[in-house]
Amino acid sequence: MLGGASDQVDVAIVGAGPTGLYAAYYAGFRGLDVAIVDALPVVGGQVSAMYPEKVIADVAGFPAVSGAELIARLEEQVQPFAPTFHLGQRVERMTSRSGAVDGAAGLDLHTDARTVIGARTVIVAGGVGHFSPRRLPTAAGLRAEDVDSFVTSLDPYVDQDIVIVGGGDSALDWALMLSPVAGSVTVVHRRDRFRAHAHSVSLAQKQGVRLLTRAQVVGSVYDHELEAVLVEHADGSRTTEPCGRVVAALGFTARLGPILEWDLGIERQRHIPVGSRMHTNRERVFAAGDITTYDGKVPLISVGFGEAATAVSNACRVIHPEAPLFGGHSTETTTPVARSVAVGEVA
Repeated sequence: MLGGASDQVDVAIVGAGPTGLYAAYYAGFRGLDVAIVDALPVVGGQVSAMYPEKVIADVAGFPAVSGAELIARLEEQVQPFAPTFHLGQRVERMTSRSGAVDGAAGLDLHTDARTVIGARTVIVAGGVGHFSPRRLPTAAGLRAEDVDSFVTSLDPYVDQDIVIVGGGDSALDWALMLSPVAGSVTVVHRRDRFRAHAHSVSLAQKQGVRLLTRAQVVGSVYDHELEAVLVEHADGSRTTEPCGRVVAALGFTARLGPILEWDLGIERQRHIPVGSRMHTNRERVFAAGDITTYDGKVPLISVGFGEAATAVSNACRVIHPEAPLFGGHSTETTTPVARSVAVGEVA
């Protein structure tokens, strides 16, 4: 949604990671209008940013599921309820007001895109905070439009020569994902060994991915469009590597940012204390997922799902005091179900 727009919803969810997406689904299940805001340009939070192709084995019902597939399934699950997404926007301020929605008290979320989201309740599902990708050194001379920090679709990379900069899990995950469709894939890493899982490195080599260690991208070659990058090696030599697109997999910095100023009693600059209803110390504000803390907290995605359902149920009681805390089982309702999608397809 464009900046400057305004939503009036029952629940505003800060964070579009697994917990935030499940909270959006469950709020829709309870008949609530939802808006989701996230600083990243894609849904999925830390899963999309850090390990889209890694296998997750501790989510109930999935003996093994990649991060990308899990997020696609969560998108599919929430789709029938049509929440409004405000992606690529960071919430700068949260203010309280009376008569925010239909004469009821509520809160306003103000984003850096000048969007104002008016909500009766807020659920903070911000994980470890908002992610900002680490940028390539400007000395490389690359145009911004030729560098990606995320790989969200294979289409732009078909038959392209791709250079991936980085040595962590994301770099190798994306190399494995792109090599079947790209013209070539080269991974450039400045250290002598990769931080990524050894199995991923081995698979990349078997798939024909070129792995250049103790090297860095220091320049670029343009002829109207990007043609190649210059790679400097540890011995001082330079090579010209064909390249039509660069993926900067240099990691992300994560911080809570403006959330620290929301008077939520945040502990150690990282965690929001919550009670058994997932309520914070601020009226109408709940929290769920990795950002929360309480005695006995276990930081798992599966735990975040339960916290999301608890937060939504109690938010529902704030909005509709006469509503039951438990909204019933999905098997007892006529809840809409999204169409089935193939594994790996983004709904």
